[in-house]
Amino acid sequence: MAQDGTPAKGQGMLIIACGALAHEITALRRANAWDQLHVRCLPAELHNRPERIPGAVRALIHASRDHYRSIFVAYGDCGTGGLLDDVLREEGVERIPGAHCYEFFATETEFAALADAEPGTFYLTDFLLRHFERLVIRGLGLDRHPELFKVYFGNYRRLVYLAQASDANSQVQAQAIATRMGWQYEYRRTGYGNLATKLETVVRRNEEVVAWRR
Repeated sequence: MAQDGTPAKGQGMLIIACGALAHEITALRRANAWDQLHVRCLPAELHNRPERIPGAVRALIHASRDHYRSIFVAYGDCGTGGLLDDVLREEGVERIPGAHCYEFFATETEFAALADAEPGTFYLTDFLLRHFERLVIRGLGLDRHPELFKVYFGNYRRLVYLAQASDANSQVQAQAIATRMGWQYEYRRTGYGNLATKLETVVRRNEEVVAWRR
């Protein structure tokens, strides 16, 4: 292993992840003792410019490929309109299924039911709750131009908090955001959802390949 923590050529598995998933992936790595799993995150702010996500993921794949036995991408489509999948097909790299983290936290079926019940729904995760002011209020310029609120959120009616961890204070904060924005509030405890099950699958598959090669 190099001094910067990068594995020697062809060792370990790399997860290229959205920064919004860093806390959850790190927690899963520690809980499961996935010692050969390495995580590199791109800035969560890219969600405000999703057209930049495919290129950023490709660049990180190219910079990392020689150092890892396998690479997996922990991103949904995240508003790229299929462009991220085009990049991953060209690079031969798999990603977690789903349009976005809300879907794979809640699971596809549950998210579809939520969306059908109220299309005008804003979804919070633990990460977005912690960084709501920075990413939503300041990130969209609402602190400087409150008149943009109707442009961005005029059709929203409900906030659903998809909680990864059970924390009463976080629920209070989420409820306060809903009240501030003038939305109905709903709480769903999702845990890590399909993020956990998919990572378990790809890590196990990687370990089986290593064992077979030995």
